[in-house]
Amino acid sequence: MRIVVTGATGFIGVHLARLLREQNHDVVATGRVEFPAEKTRAETLQREGIELRAGSLLTLGFPAQLVNGCDAVIHLAAAQHEGNVPDSYFHDVNVSAHRVLLEAAVSAGVRRFVYGSTIGIYGSAINGMLDEQTTPRPENVYARTKLEAEVVTAEYAGRIETCIARISETYGPGDLRLLKLFRGIDNGAFFMIGNGRNLRQVIYVEDLVRGLLLGATQPEAVGQTVVLAGTEIMTTNEMVQQIAAALGRKSSSLRLPIWPFRAAAAVLEATLRPMGIQPPLTQRRLDFFTKSFTFSTTKSRSVLGFVPQVSFAAGAALTAAWYRENGLVGRG
Repeated sequence: MRIVVTGATGFIGVHLARLLREQNHDVVATGRVEFPAEKTRAETLQREGIELRAGSLLTLGFPAQLVNGCDAVIHLAAAQHEGNVPDSYFHDVNVSAHRVLLEAAVSAGVRRFVYGSTIGIYGSAINGMLDEQTTPRPENVYARTKLEAEVVTAEYAGRIETCIARISETYGPGDLRLLKLFRGIDNGAFFMIGNGRNLRQVIYVEDLVRGLLLGATQPEAVGQTVVLAGTEIMTTNEMVQQIAAALGRKSSSLRLPIWPFRAAAAVLEATLRPMGIQPPLTQRRLDFFTKSFTFSTTKSRSVLGFVPQVSFAAGAALTAAWYRENGLVGRG
């Protein structure tokens, strides 16, 4: 198949593009090449002979060029962590560009469109296990616009094969989001905010991209929404302990209450965001210590035949090794 991957210079996107090439698919990769991590990933793709087309999906004619002659699109590009832009930016990137890409795919005769959504649409912690039928309760502009894009995807279901993948918290080699956590544990500077008893169900990046590929290839995936999450449920305390073990360190017993950080984040966001400055602390970053997300994986298993293979202990060890190899944490 000839497959378009948007967001290919992102953490998940680069792993997906490389998997597709390994599986002998013809890959058309697109993504931003602005920040150092994006430039490094772009160089990785190019070294492996993967075609990279830099550009904006909102640029007239660019989406049509991307999808021309392609069999499938896996759409991962999104505005996500930007804290120094107005809400309209999230709508433009996550909804308007999404619709433009879908329209271009339909016009070009693309067969399958896989949309990479997020578990963030579920919002606050909910008692019990979440699944695809759980009512979404998005709490921030990122989650709201991702859910709106799901609605747009459903509108096109009669014109193109669609599959929506709600992606759980993802980690692995190359992940810079959890680098601060690994680094803090490694150098003894990490402390728990809150009680650390919130639940999480993370997924190793290589498992995730296999799931996304199944969404693009399995006939049973058409018209379906599936949650892609790992199989292990653990508390944040347990997660930190396993990362410490992977690094050969002891986890800290220091704990601080959440409320001062919530107050500080609210002030920083209210003050800095209107000035176009990225706040050093945001409400969404504090969600790591407070929100619980556990999922039923029944549908992804039955519809896609998707079974994650990598345990968190093994994945944390592989991630720690990558950080060490790249000089991002100490060498033990």
